[in-house]
Amino acid sequence: MPRQITAFSNPLIKRVRSLREKRHRKDEGLFLAEGLRILTEAADSGVLPDMIFFAKDGADHPLTRRLVEQVEARGGEAIETDRDILSKLSGKDNPQTVIGVYREFDTSLDRIDRAAADIWIVAQSLRDPGNLGTILRTGDAVGAGGLILIDDCVDPFSVEAVRATMGALFTQRIAMARWSDFLGWLRAGPGQLVGTSLKATHDYQEPRYAAPTFILVGNEAQGLPADYEAECDLLVKMPMLGKADSLNAAVATAVMAYEVLNQRRPRKTSGA
Repeated sequence: MPRQITAFSNPLIKRVRSLREKRHRKDEGLFLAEGLRILTEAADSGVLPDMIFFAKDGADHPLTRRLVEQVEARGGEAIETDRDILSKLSGKDNPQTVIGVYREFDTSLDRIDRAAADIWIVAQSLRDPGNLGTILRTGDAVGAGGLILIDDCVDPFSVEAVRATMGALFTQRIAMARWSDFLGWLRAGPGQLVGTSLKATHDYQEPRYAAPTFILVGNEAQGLPADYEAECDLLVKMPMLGKADSLNAAVATAVMAYEVLNQRRPRKTSGA
């Protein structure tokens, strides 16, 4: 049976609110996710929160009722509250009607099974949570295995990043590693590392990509460092016919991912 909390001073409210800060997320090993869509997609992927907070005026929604029942059946806690409390937890003036508190995932490279998918995305020093969210959604769309974050990237468990993934955080594997560790792991098995670079001589549609393909994109402002480019099996670029000198990192990732996917999709043939 859900308990009710309506006081801002409640210790649990203070604790959960602190998860908006990275240091508290790391200390607790927990993160926040908001909204029926994201929490439902997580549940459909087999991931349930340790705690679910829901607004009293949204308690009768069938998806909310199902989530509450699933969380309680799994031994988690359901808390009925009001929108003012939800606003305090999320930091938004117009909060979602449900917020989940989840255990952070194991982000070690050892969790990645490269044979599980033909496409993997690798991002180096990615800074923008919106780009991270779009890249994860693109990975989900093309059937990629997941996203490997290299060096100092945006925290994938921040409220802004989780919000931007629209649920793809729960359908894609995520790993984090330093460049040297990633290279050692990559070269220990099959995998073609394809970097995107304005200095490349190959058009992105020229090569035939080998599976599994690891698509490497660089920092939004600086691109890939030269020594990182040198380690790639292949460097490619996309044509820029206008005045812009480069594509947004997430857009470039999507273009590349769909090119790799299209090369592997069975072609429809029309009958005579």
